[in-house]
Amino acid sequence: MRQDCPDNIVLVGMPGAGKSSIGVLLAKRLGYQFIDTDLLMQGEAHCRLQQIIAHHGLAAFRDLEERVVCKLAPHRTVIATGGSVVYSNAAMAHLQQIGRLVYLDLPLEDLQRRVRNMDSRGLVIDPNETFADLYARRTPLYRQYAEMTIPCGGRNQEEIAAAIEGALCGNTG
Repeated sequence: MRQDCPDNIVLVGMPGAGKSSIGVLLAKRLGYQFIDTDLLMQGEAHCRLQQIIAHHGLAAFRDLEERVVCKLAPHRTVIATGGSVVYSNAAMAHLQQIGRLVYLDLPLEDLQRRVRNMDSRGLVIDPNETFADLYARRTPLYRQYAEMTIPCGGRNQEEIAAAIEGALCGNTG
């Protein structure tokens, strides 16, 4: 277990940026636990994210996300957040308090290639909003809250995990 790393590392970014898969790899590299807040939300709601949105609406989804995130009290954990967590000042303040926030920055074109299942993915997106609109609205928020931005374009998941480890823990050994 690495002693020179932050207690918790929080990954933020757009849907499709790789927060969950990179988070698992990073947790393995560091000997940390891994939490995916989307999975915690599904466990609490007893249904998939898209079903929460379809049956209860975007506001209820955001409320659930805020409640789940604000209850987190992990130790030596990599946390992958849902892309919409940046809409909650309370959730973001809590995440900043418990960990180091890392924004996984992937260009819009790459994200659009990865996110093909917008209707079933559980995206917090207004009915008349495009994915590009969502990107334009969220990107400044990710940059505002993150202590560190990791450019992810042209890198594989292992390279990104190594870059985060190197930036936060001093080396990639």
